[in-house]
Amino acid sequence: MASALPFVRPDIQRLAAYVPGEQPHDRRYIKLNTNENPYPPSPRVLDALRSAINADLRLYPDPMAGALRRKAAAVYGLAEEQILAGNGSDDLLTILVRTCVGPGDRVVYPRPTYSLYETLVAIQGGTAVEVPFPNDFALPVDGLGERGQKVTIVCNPNAPSGTFTPLAVIDDLARRLRGLLVVDEAYVDFASETALALVHRHRNVLVLRTFSKSFALCGLRVGLAFGAPDVIAALAKVKDSYNVNRLGIVAAEAALDDYGWMQESVAKVTGTRSVLIEGLRKLGFQCLPSQANFVLARQPGTDLKLLHARLKDEGILVRHFDTPELRDALRITVGTPEEVAVLLGCNAMRA
Repeated sequence: MASALPFVRPDIQRLAAYVPGEQPHDRRYIKLNTNENPYPPSPRVLDALRSAINADLRLYPDPMAGALRRKAAAVYGLAEEQILAGNGSDDLLTILVRTCVGPGDRVVYPRPTYSLYETLVAIQGGTAVEVPFPNDFALPVDGLGERGQKVTIVCNPNAPSGTFTPLAVIDDLARRLRGLLVVDEAYVDFASETALALVHRHRNVLVLRTFSKSFALCGLRVGLAFGAPDVIAALAKVKDSYNVNRLGIVAAEAALDDYGWMQESVAKVTGTRSVLIEGLRKLGFQCLPSQANFVLARQPGTDLKLLHARLKDEGILVRHFDTPELRDALRITVGTPEEVAVLLGCNAMRA
């Protein structure tokens, strides 16, 4: 049968697009489905944005976001040349896959994890090699080891499990690989340690961060990549000319200026995370230890799609993944103590 869109690549027409979490506009929900921070960004961010709004927005932003990179270099102990800014870490993922992956090139990552990886590899015509996690979500290092891949991706803490792989394990994996090891640290500020030190030890390690989660800037879409200067220079060739807007640059720089505000927000989230896990276990769910701002709650052997729908009827949004590995699970974002109390006490959870 002839294609309805003959000018679109056949593999793109067959592609199953990445599906983001629901962002409703028709009513107010307790929103625990997209791992947003329940607390606002630093007041310094808001002040900086107000000032920037009055600036000359007719001008393009700095194409390399130099002020933000210099601030990040000072905060994280790297050189400006080791940092690239992006329109969220999703943009940085897109850039690195476009830079490194051609038709047939292998990209290896564990599964289940962030499903955007699969989509980006498919867009490039690459070959995704998915290595199953064991039941406890310990990183399958042997399976991820050298397999002739161009890129290996480890989301740490992993989404959607929230589980964390110790730095020593990531270090060992980096030593085994000839290709690029990407450590996606979108949730690392909620965890116990970071892989940033590996950037100094291994030329083939790239660490990704986002301002969306811990800094509460989802709506402004800013991320950072940390790596060897020559790796960053290669990625910069591929990025869009002005991939981070003026307001995003200003907001992220101000957020780094008030790093303590973020840490206080993280401390509140991690405290409530313990309450959420304890409450879920009392309700009969199995919960893996989480070092993210969400919890994976399971009832083995039970498809939780219906519970997901019942919670939505009660005005509570959580995330359900209709895949064989995750049908028996809900990913629940850590909200405020009040939101978590409503979730744990609602009729759907106690039915």
